[in-house]
Amino acid sequence: MARGFESKDVEFQQAERERATSGRRALTAEEREAEAKRRTLELALARAKGDLAAARTAAHKRMLAEAIVALEQQLAATRD
Repeated sequence: MARGFESKDVEFQQAERERATSGRRALTAEEREAEAKRRTLELALARAKGDLAAARTAAHKRMLAEAIVALEQQLAATRD
């Protein structure tokens, strides 16, 4: 009996996933490119923030802080 329940649960999960993906409209090439750029900027920003937390020298910290400001500006520009 447990196996039947698990099968129905898997079937339900697959149906829910299909329903969730079919409700979205397809993105255009420009929208996909913009989304990829935004994700790249977010990853670079997260990396720079992590590097800043680990930085030891003042010059390195200053360089990373400037990079973070620039990345945040670029990210804000993608949202406009």
